[in-house]
Amino acid sequence: MPTLVAGVEPLAVVFGLLGFAWGVAADRVAARWPAHEDGSVRRVDWRTAVVAVFGAAALSVVPVRFDDPAQRALFGLYFAACVLLMATDLDQRLMPNAITYPLIVIGALALVWGGDSLVNRSPLWTAVLGAILVPGLLFALSIPFGEGALGEADVKFMVSVGLMTGLIRIVLATFAGAMIGGVVVLALLITRRVSLQSYIPFGPFLILGAVWAVLIPATS
Repeated sequence: MPTLVAGVEPLAVVFGLLGFAWGVAADRVAARWPAHEDGSVRRVDWRTAVVAVFGAAALSVVPVRFDDPAQRALFGLYFAACVLLMATDLDQRLMPNAITYPLIVIGALALVWGGDSLVNRSPLWTAVLGAILVPGLLFALSIPFGEGALGEADVKFMVSVGLMTGLIRIVLATFAGAMIGGVVVLALLITRRVSLQSYIPFGPFLILGAVWAVLIPATS
C-alpha cells in the first residue's frame, strides 16, 4: 500500500476529485444518452448526487489499493466505466452494450496480462469459470420472477467482473450487491417511496458489490 501522508494519500484526493467530476459528467451524459424517446433531458437531481459521490468514493481508493501504475490505470478506467453504467441505469434503467461489451474485452485482456493475481491469488481458469458460472446462475434464478427481474446487461456486466476479479470475488460481489439491494429496497418500502409493484434496477447494486469486491485487500 502507498504510504499515507498525515492520514491521507495525496493521490487518493486527486483521484477522488476526478471521480466526483466524472460522476457529475456521467450523470449529464446519462440524461442525454441514449436519447430518451420523448427527447427530454433530465435536470440535476438526487441521481446526480448519488453518481458523483460514488465516483469520488470508488476512484479515490484506486491509488490506495494498487501500487502499480498500470493497475491503477486499468482499474481507474474500469471504475470510471462503472460510474457511467450506474448513471445510465439510474436514469434510464439500462446499461448500454457500448459500455458492457468493451468491459468484457478489458477483462479478458487483463486476465491474459496479469492473470487472477491482479486482485486475487487463485488459478487463472477460476476467473473464466466465475465469468461464466455466476452470471449464468443469476440469470437462471431470475427467470421465475419474470421478464426484467435481471437484465441481459446485468449479466454482461457480471461477465466482466468475473474476468477482472476471479471466482471468489465475483461471488462476494454478487452477495454484497444482493445485500445492499435488499437493504435499500426495504428502506424504500418502509418509507413508502416505492411499492411492491415498482421496478427498481438491480444494476447499481451489482456495481457497488463489484467495486467493493475489487477493493478487498489481497491475502497471501
